[in-house]
Amino acid sequence: MELILLRKYFPNCTNGELFLSGKLICFTIELPWKQNQRFVSCIPEGKYELKKRFSALFGWHIEITSVPNRDFVLIHPANHAEQELKGCIAPVSEITGCGKGLRSRHAFEKLKAIVYPKLKTGKVYLNVQS
Repeated sequence: MELILLRKYFPNCTNGELFLSGKLICFTIELPWKQNQRFVSCIPEGKYELKKRFSALFGWHIEITSVPNRDFVLIHPANHAEQELKGCIAPVSEITGCGKGLRSRHAFEKLKAIVYPKLKTGKVYLNVQS
């Protein structure tokens, strides 16, 4: 299974739309592109394998693997990229501004319901594009 993330870059944020088979799943918010610098930049465009992961901070979430020069890049809930993200991707139900959105937990649960069952039987990829 392959998810497509179509991004729009802005000086202070990155907003996106996440699709499966041409159908919109949710919107996304991220930090701006800053040459893939840890903690301050979104990840480079490319195709990445997704894995299920647990942490005390986020509970069950999704890890984006094999990001060049980065570790523990996650997909997790957040409604304000600048305040809540350190290079990760947050699904949101609605974009309200640059790197801001609403109902992230709802969007994340929707995404998990699609991704987690597929991870039991095969691989899931995220293809990041602009």
